[in-house]
Amino acid sequence: MLRQTEVTRYEDSVERKESLKHREHIEHRTRQTEREKQRIQRERVKKGLMCFCILMVCVGTVVMAMDSLRISKRANAEVPMNQTAEVRVDVKEDSVRQTAEVKRPKERIPIEQLPKIEVLYGIHVQDKGWSHYFADNSYGMAPAGRYITAVRAFLHNLPENLSGNLEYQVNLSGSGWLDWQSDSNEAGDASGTTPVESVRMRLTGDLAEYYDILYSALQNGAWTDWAKNGEEVGQGGVGLWVDGIRVSVVRKDQEAVSYAGEIDPSKPMVALTYDDGPSKNATPRILAKLQEYGGKATFFMVGNRAMSYKDTIRQMVAQGCEVANHTYDHTLMNKVDPVELERQLELTNQAVADVGGVTPVLMRPCGGVTNDAGMGVAGAISMPAVLWSIDTLDWKTRDAAATVTAVLDHVKDGDIILMHDLYDTTADASDILIPELINRGYQLVTVSELASYRGGMMPGQSYYKFRP
Repeated sequence: MLRQTEVTRYEDSVERKESLKHREHIEHRTRQTEREKQRIQRERVKKGLMCFCILMVCVGTVVMAMDSLRISKRANAEVPMNQTAEVRVDVKEDSVRQTAEVKRPKERIPIEQLPKIEVLYGIHVQDKGWSHYFADNSYGMAPAGRYITAVRAFLHNLPENLSGNLEYQVNLSGSGWLDWQSDSNEAGDASGTTPVESVRMRLTGDLAEYYDILYSALQNGAWTDWAKNGEEVGQGGVGLWVDGIRVSVVRKDQEAVSYAGEIDPSKPMVALTYDDGPSKNATPRILAKLQEYGGKATFFMVGNRAMSYKDTIRQMVAQGCEVANHTYDHTLMNKVDPVELERQLELTNQAVADVGGVTPVLMRPCGGVTNDAGMGVAGAISMPAVLWSIDTLDWKTRDAAATVTAVLDHVKDGDIILMHDLYDTTADASDILIPELINRGYQLVTVSELASYRGGMMPGQSYYKFRP
């Protein structure tokens, strides 16, 4: 009986366990089913949101595209028929942008906005060596009876925004045309005695578009016509050699012919010259007035004053005025022997070149006194002698009104006018003369510039004026 009871209890226990397992299984399946329902619901919500976002993006893109189309139509309607418009629509970072571009040719820099640049050049003379550098549009000449064996040159005041350089080439007797050179490198043969027979120069890069290089040669006792931009000057292969050159770089005017020094040879011109300076007050005043009106002058300086007025001499050079030689101690040509005169002239050339960077090429005999021996010395160091056609006597009168009258009552095209930049009264007169001469139509040029369009100059010769 007990055994049956134990069996019955055992069976009841097993049944309860089976029932508990069954319930747990059912509950587990129920929880799984609930979780699956929740997952499906989340997926449906997520898909719905994604579809909504995609729809909104599409709608926004269509709206922006339609706006862009309206802008394009309006822009096209505003462009005249004789113009071309190129419309480009760029899509970047989910946005639509539109830009209109009208094609135009590259604008040329106006001539008045171009800076003035200068060419500085030197010559190597047979048995003499290299010269100092000569200023733009001045004369580089061998002494009388000698010739040039090499040249060198470089550009000064180059604009930073324009590319290019100056190149130059010589035809050396017996060798033909040598290689092009630049940046003060030697063209020719400075180590020998073979003469240069002809020369060519050219500009490269942007400089060739905006500037002209002009040059002339002294050959067979006369100056050639101006050549430019790679043309040959002088005659090669005919037994002649080059005794001198002059070079000028000028801004190119597409509507007019270019002239050396930017001077119009068809218009009247005069050369204002000042002796015995520089001085502390008068010279800077004269330079300021010249700069104000765009004029130039020639200053025949006493060499022993150069070191005391370095800034003034540099200002002369910067303004394109001509620095010239009036001996070192204001020495009269007929009062010293030729050796001393040569020393006086060479000392002044050296002093001015050391200060201003360019050498004088002209001398003025003190007091206007010349003799054969003295002129022989001038020729031997490559210098012409410059006198004058109008003497204002400003040193004597010390009267500004008298100086003004002496000029304006007598001035003609081609005159060389003598004054002295030691006196405030001369500066007072210059304040009146400079604008008045320009108002009367005269170009105020240096002596070298005046001569360059009126036949030129030769070493050892005297010149008083240069009439047309």
